[in-house]
Amino acid sequence: KMEDGLKPTGDTKLDQAIRQWLQYDRNPKTKSLVQDMVKDGSMEALKKCFSSRMEFGTAGLRAAMGPGISCMNDLTIIQTTQGFCRYLEQSFGNLKERGVVIGYDARAHPTSGGSSKRFAFLAAAVFISRGVPVHLFSEITPTPFVPFTVSHLGLCAGIMVTASHNPKQDNGYKVYWENGAQIVSPHDSGISKAIEENLEPWPASWNTEEALKAALLKDPFQDVNTQYFQAIQKHCHHREINKKSEVKIVHTSVHGVGHTFVQSAFKAFDLHPPYPVEEQKDPDPEFPTVKYPNPEEGKGVLTLSFALAEREGASVVLANDPDADRLAIAEKQLSGQWRVFSGNELGALLGWWMFHCWSEQNSDAAAVKNLYMLASTVSSKILRAVALKEGFHFEETLTGFKWMGNRAKDLLDQGKSVLFAFEEAIGYMCCNSVLDKDGVSAAAIAGEMISYLATKNKSLSQQLTTIFEEYGYHISKNSYFICHDQEVIRSLFERLRNFGGKKDAYPSECGRFSVSAVRDLTTGYDSNQPDKKAILPTSSSSQMITFTFANGGVATMRTSGTEPKIKYYTELCAAPGNSDVTHLKKELDDLVDAIVENFFEPVKNKLQPKPE
Repeated sequence: KMEDGLKPTGDTKLDQAIRQWLQYDRNPKTKSLVQDMVKDGSMEALKKCFSSRMEFGTAGLRAAMGPGISCMNDLTIIQTTQGFCRYLEQSFGNLKERGVVIGYDARAHPTSGGSSKRFAFLAAAVFISRGVPVHLFSEITPTPFVPFTVSHLGLCAGIMVTASHNPKQDNGYKVYWENGAQIVSPHDSGISKAIEENLEPWPASWNTEEALKAALLKDPFQDVNTQYFQAIQKHCHHREINKKSEVKIVHTSVHGVGHTFVQSAFKAFDLHPPYPVEEQKDPDPEFPTVKYPNPEEGKGVLTLSFALAEREGASVVLANDPDADRLAIAEKQLSGQWRVFSGNELGALLGWWMFHCWSEQNSDAAAVKNLYMLASTVSSKILRAVALKEGFHFEETLTGFKWMGNRAKDLLDQGKSVLFAFEEAIGYMCCNSVLDKDGVSAAAIAGEMISYLATKNKSLSQQLTTIFEEYGYHISKNSYFICHDQEVIRSLFERLRNFGGKKDAYPSECGRFSVSAVRDLTTGYDSNQPDKKAILPTSSSSQMITFTFANGGVATMRTSGTEPKIKYYTELCAAPGNSDVTHLKKELDDLVDAIVENFFEPVKNKLQPKPE
């Protein structure tokens, strides 16, 4: 029988999970939500909350806030942090000397009493109860401040409580290792195991009031706020131009944390402050003016920014996602229309600019051999073309900044210079004081690039054309289908691996396009390698196949780690001199249509297209 006179549901496993929950949970809101579900016999809702624990992956946790083991709430945060703390104790003999940093955004969920700040305070209480020093930010910060602090203070780990650009009901728990980069495996499974072994809250884990008074608790806010803006100034090369610049720029933080920090970054570069979008500049967990707080969704999120730009006569809009680790840019065209650049186009512009500034500073011709740029394998290959021509190194990593951050650290440790890294999901690492994507430093660096180009009477669009004409056009088209059925996803990819009913045979053509190479990072196969083995790490738990076509096209199909999507990324790379853009675009459109029709089979598989 359950306590509080509640009737059992009849499902033994579920009853056991509920009983344990009611015994452990001390948050009155989540506790009563669970009791009400039991009273009302809401089996579906109970199963949703208690069927499976949130999976702790390399990106940490990301889920809706609410009651139960499948959601983000006080108890699951305590359990997660206890596991993480135990894992750190096993990994570091000097954890109690070095400590950890904890940051948070402005998300909140009144119904369940959860908020990023509350979760951060609970995480701090867990560490302090074990005698571990905690650097807990006293105010909301951008995500990049956490990896910056890990490196700056030489800490063992960092935690950022944020769900980035997810819908408002979600939250997340992102983890950084001592090297200042996001964790990679096997840390995720090690932490998962430790969480399972430490589910019962430790006596002092709930005690946030004591923890906040503890001598072990420090507030790094002032120090980091000063040091960060000092660190990014090594990428400010045109102070005089910035001071005199007439360019007007609008900035939106989309109800997230970015506003004050981007203002400070512009100030650090002596740029005129950007015009903030008033309705969106203050943090608001309800995100009232946007459907999704994701600037990647393009024009819908930027409507208010465009209106402000028209009123102020500004030609460029910068937008951060709510935790300010990503950056979108739009520019007014001569036609009066606004052009929102893709992450790949911004990667080309920022990569060009970082190299341009580097070249101006470095006259030694041999130094370029020590220089590296990185991009994820589903991002544009434009930097590879630049690297070939200019003589620096370009490397691809798996999808996600955890791979680029860790690879950058390895290269820096070998005495190499890592100038820039990017991914097509509008993430950029322009300053290696942060080994992760950073939308704050990228905003200031973009501001300087825009001001510099203005002195040459050039727009961003014109500069992008110049880059493509010099290094070859790289035109990309990315999208996704929504699919909630894991079995459909599995059979779609298995069909491609056993094409035409032949075992272990991939398609040799797709409509009128012939396939010249296949790389499957789920199985580790790569037709281009002499031993047919892929160089990049493989992961059997996620689907990812890349097709190279005879016409210079590349297409990757992969499942998303955080959403019910099958994504595709396509690019046509032309040689320098081939500048018939209309023809290239049509060729890419035709290729995408063929891939959708022949490889995705959306009608047969009942896939929902990306909502327009």
